[in-house]
Amino acid sequence: MKMLLVRKFRVLILMVFLVACTMHIMIDLLPRLERRGPESRPGCSCPPPAAAPPAPPRALASKHTLRILQDFSAEPASNSRRSRGRRRRSGRRARAGGGGAAGRAAGRARRLIGPGAPRPPPPAGNAAPLAALFEHPLYRAALPPLADGDLLFNVNSDIRFNPRAAEQPEWQNEDHHEEFLPTGETSIDSYPNWLKFHIGINRYELYSRHNPAIEALLQDLVSQKITSVAMKSGGTQLKLIMTFQNYGQALFKPMKQTREQETPPDFFYFSDYERHNAEIAAFHLDILDFRRVPPVAGRLVNMTREIRDVTRDKKLWRTFFISPANNICFYGECSYYCSTEHALCGKPDQIEGSLAAFLPDLSLAKRKTWRNPWRRSYHKRKKAEWEVDPDYCEEVKQTPPYDSGTRILDIMDMTVFDFLMGNMDRHHYETFEKFGNETFIIHLDNGRGFGKYSHDELSILVPLNQCCRIRKSTYLRLQLLAKEEYKLSLLMKESLLKDKIAPILYQPHLEAMDRRLRIVLKAVSDCIEKDGYDNVVENDFNTDVNTVATER
Repeated sequence: MKMLLVRKFRVLILMVFLVACTMHIMIDLLPRLERRGPESRPGCSCPPPAAAPPAPPRALASKHTLRILQDFSAEPASNSRRSRGRRRRSGRRARAGGGGAAGRAAGRARRLIGPGAPRPPPPAGNAAPLAALFEHPLYRAALPPLADGDLLFNVNSDIRFNPRAAEQPEWQNEDHHEEFLPTGETSIDSYPNWLKFHIGINRYELYSRHNPAIEALLQDLVSQKITSVAMKSGGTQLKLIMTFQNYGQALFKPMKQTREQETPPDFFYFSDYERHNAEIAAFHLDILDFRRVPPVAGRLVNMTREIRDVTRDKKLWRTFFISPANNICFYGECSYYCSTEHALCGKPDQIEGSLAAFLPDLSLAKRKTWRNPWRRSYHKRKKAEWEVDPDYCEEVKQTPPYDSGTRILDIMDMTVFDFLMGNMDRHHYETFEKFGNETFIIHLDNGRGFGKYSHDELSILVPLNQCCRIRKSTYLRLQLLAKEEYKLSLLMKESLLKDKIAPILYQPHLEAMDRRLRIVLKAVSDCIEKDGYDNVVENDFNTDVNTVATER
């Protein structure tokens, strides 16, 4: 009898164990089953969807073609393999043409990205200030003609856009004519918007004025289905890499502060929060006509459906929990503010964030990282050399690449840009390696801007005060934005209202920008009084534009 009871007890334990395992497996699979369509549910009586017509053989490598221009280097290998499989199964392929087709393709690309891009109609008499600003001659000056060497990607001849050409070199020598799709669009016109953005990058700008692909890309950032999420490695604060249904990628920075909160006065600049609304506002501050910030848009993200349920990053998934207030929270892994005490919580599972479009993959468009000459010490007690040496700029101007070309003027542009935002965290900057030293500085990582509206950090302006150099185009635009009819705060407010999570900036931040703009103009005025106009203001305009802009 005793042995019988022992056996029954063992059987009972085994049954409980099997039931527990079964329930665990079902709970794990349930979200995935819910995401699948009705055709995968055996109990569904709905008719199966009609089979799609077979894709033509030329389309087999399309998604791989588009994918190789996108930066997947920071995503886990498991996600990359999964995406690679999908890309091989569908899509259209952009193929390189022969001599005549190549010329036509290059012409289409320049119409899409260059100075000849479509412009909106002239504004009416009662047009909004922003539309009137873009009609001003300062905002209509054309770029120099773009040669092949001025384009980051040469879409008509670069074999990197054609996997088949890369795998079979002899394929390039065949006579291939320009491809037209059944809709009448050429293959370039059929590219997703993130790829059009990449194609549009040139020696002088990340994107052209009034480029319709940029507006469409901003819409994609807030509407495209998120298919994969992973943590960005190596960051001091939590950032997520999000992949979309159209295979584009963006960097997601979640909300850590409300709009009206200021950086605590006892915080060092290197331990300040990275704010999602600062990234969005920095993109719109390209009202200065620099066009050096990658497109950024705000989005309300469902933390359960669009992050937790689609991530394959186990380290990220393990940090999700439900707070005592029944809100979904997570904290990820990073150097600062990644703990239960600093968790990011939704309401109950919705959270705001900024999505910044990725630049092209480094394997396709290498970028060079430069140490900012006016980098801060990032130490609680030590000061940088420029903080104690008033003649520091003279030393910088004798050091390559600042001893020739326009790089020192680019630094001045970046200085003005950072001062208007109050951004003290500009330790490095990047340029595209293909263009050498004769190109612009990419204004990346602006999340520590717009932290204090009640304080103007004058140390950010030290490069301008020490060097006393500025582009004439920048100086004239700053003067224009100080006028009442083109007031910077009003223009920024109007531009930011286009974002889906507007309002982006607290009103005192907008007013602080007007105040800081006056400080910049006073600094340039002091330099001119000391050194003379021609020694301070570098004329980068041609004669016609210079005359018209000055008269206006």
